[in-house]
Amino acid sequence: MSLGGLSLPALLASRAAADQSSAGDRKAVILVWLQGGASHLETYDPKPLSGSAYRGPYDPIATDVPGMEICELLPHHARVAGKFSLLRSMVHTGFCHQQGTQQLLTGHPVRILKQKPDHPDLFSITHRMRQAPHSGLPNYVGVNPVPYAGAAYLGPAYEPFAVTGDPNSGSFQVPNIGLDDKKKLSRMRERIGLRESLDRLSREADQYQQMKALDEFETQALDVLTGPAAKRAFDINQESVATRDRYGRNRWGQQALLARRLVESGVDLVTTTFNGSLCGRVGNWDDHAVNHNVFEGLKHRCPFYDQAVAALIEDIFERGLDQRVMVVVTGEFGRTPKISHVASSGKGVASAPKGTVQPGRDHWPRATSILFAGGGIPAGQVIGSTDGRGEDAKDRIVGRDDFLATIYHHLGMDADHLALADFAGRPVPVLRNGTPIRELTSRG
Repeated sequence: MSLGGLSLPALLASRAAADQSSAGDRKAVILVWLQGGASHLETYDPKPLSGSAYRGPYDPIATDVPGMEICELLPHHARVAGKFSLLRSMVHTGFCHQQGTQQLLTGHPVRILKQKPDHPDLFSITHRMRQAPHSGLPNYVGVNPVPYAGAAYLGPAYEPFAVTGDPNSGSFQVPNIGLDDKKKLSRMRERIGLRESLDRLSREADQYQQMKALDEFETQALDVLTGPAAKRAFDINQESVATRDRYGRNRWGQQALLARRLVESGVDLVTTTFNGSLCGRVGNWDDHAVNHNVFEGLKHRCPFYDQAVAALIEDIFERGLDQRVMVVVTGEFGRTPKISHVASSGKGVASAPKGTVQPGRDHWPRATSILFAGGGIPAGQVIGSTDGRGEDAKDRIVGRDDFLATIYHHLGMDADHLALADFAGRPVPVLRNGTPIRELTSRG
C-alpha cells in the first residue's frame, strides 16, 4: 500500500456496502504463518515409532492436556495446551509454496506456480465485505505479510496494510502513521483539495452521492495517516518491559505482540509471517536438505517460535480477548515423513558446508497440522490423526474449504451464500463445498 499516494481511501471505501454487526460484536483473526512449511512431525504430530528412516532425533513430550503429546522442542506450547486445539488431518494438493499458500488461503485447487493468486484470499474477501467502524485504524494489517497471497481481482485496495521491518529494533516505526510534520500534512490536504476541485468540474448530478462517499473515505484515510489511534496502536514501546520479554526480544516475539496490540485496538484481520534470519540460512521453514539440516534448523528456530506463540495465546486469554480473537498457526503444508539425505548447497545457520550430505524433509500437503486458539472454540482437543509414519491423514480428514469455512464462521461471514465478481464480471463463489470444522465452532 502506498500511504503517501493515498491509496488508503479506496481500501476504506468498500466497507460501506457491507452488512456487519456492531463493532463491539466484531470477531478478529490473527494468522501466524510459517513460511516454507513446518514439519508436522517435529511440531504437533510426533511419530516416535515410525522407524529410523522416518523418525527424527526429538522425543514427544506430554502437555497439560492428558493424552496430547507434541514435540519436545515446544515446552511452552505444552504448558498452555489447555488453551488451544490441534488439527492433524488437513489435506490439500498444492505441492509447491505458491500452490500450497494459495490453495489453503483461497480454497481454489491451483496447480500452477504464480507469485500472486488468481482468486482473493479469505482476508481480502473479509476486508472487502466488512464495514469497519471509523476508528482511525486500518482493518487488515500484515505484520510482515504472507507471501504469495493477495486480493487478486478485488484490486490492490484490498491488500493488507503492510508493516515491514523488525519490531524488536529500537528504530522500528511504521512510516506515515501519526504524521505530525506540518509540511507533509499540508501537502496531503492540498492534494485532497485539488482532487475535489477537479472532481467538481466534471461531476454530473447522478454522480453526486458516489463522490460524496469518496470524500468521506478520504477523510477516514487522512484520520489513519494523521490521527492518534493508529500511532498508538502501532507503538509497541507502550508495552511494559516484562510483556515484551515474555514474548521474546526478537523479531517473531515482537511481531506476535504487535499483532495482539492491533486486535486489542480494534483491528479485525492480522497476519504475521515468521521467516527471516531466525529460521536459519535460507530464511524460512523450507527444510530441504539442500537448504538446511532439518533437525538443526528446527532446534535453532523453535525456541523463538515456541515462546512467541505460547505468549500470544496466554495473552489473548488473560486480556479477555479469547472470545473475539481466533489465533491460527500454520504454514502451507507439512514435510515428508521419510527423511531425505542430500548435499548442502551452502554453509550457514543450520546448514553444513557446501557438499556435506545432511538430512532434510520435503513438501508434504498430504498431512498438515494446524493450531487453533481463542475464538470461543473448545480447547484441549486433538482433531484427526495421521498414520503411524505421519504420511497420510486417516481420521477426520479436513480439506481447504473446511479450513476456510471454519474461519469465516468465526468471523460471522455467510460464505456459503457469497460470490464475488471476477475481472470478467462473472460471479465466483467464495466457497464451493466447505463445512466449518464442528469441533472448532463455539457450539462444539
